[in-house]
Amino acid sequence: MQARLCRKAALMTKRLITLRLVFLAGWMFFAGVALAAEPTDADIEKLLQASRAESMLNAIIPQMETMQRQQFDQLMAGKEMSPEQRAEADRIMAKTNEIMRKALSWQEMRPLYVDVYKKTFTREDVRAITKFYESPAGRSLLDKTPALMQNLMGAIQQKMVPMMEELQAEIQNVTPAAVPAPPVTPSQPRRKKKR
Repeated sequence: MQARLCRKAALMTKRLITLRLVFLAGWMFFAGVALAAEPTDADIEKLLQASRAESMLNAIIPQMETMQRQQFDQLMAGKEMSPEQRAEADRIMAKTNEIMRKALSWQEMRPLYVDVYKKTFTREDVRAITKFYESPAGRSLLDKTPALMQNLMGAIQQKMVPMMEELQAEIQNVTPAAVPAPPVTPSQPRRKKKR
């Protein structure tokens, strides 16, 4: 009888320990969820302000345009273009810049930033990053980032020059004679054929 009671007590102890472990695991899970709460729009807005996200985005756009222009000029180096072709190329470049500026405007990009930050960071992450950007070291990083980006862009462009030359050589190997672009002329109304 005593052995039976010992087994029952051992079984009850195991169940009690299991119940406590389940409770503890549940508490840890829900506490983890609470700690990993999604940041609010206000949290993200404060981070975007502290990180100067809008001005950083606005600073990148002219750099992208300059890089695009330089790449185009490198591709066209040594190729003769008529004034009409040059004007058409400039018109296309200006239209491309206009489209890019609209697509990358803060009004278009802000909702994307908020959504991506919400998917990527917890509330605690956002608050800690904001605190960093508000610190002297964070402000120094922000102050020096444009120069850093400009230096990186220059270094990347220098690295791309040999690649562009190699690409041009490869294109010339594929097409033995350079095929000039057709002249750009305004479209003429079609004449109807007489039968």
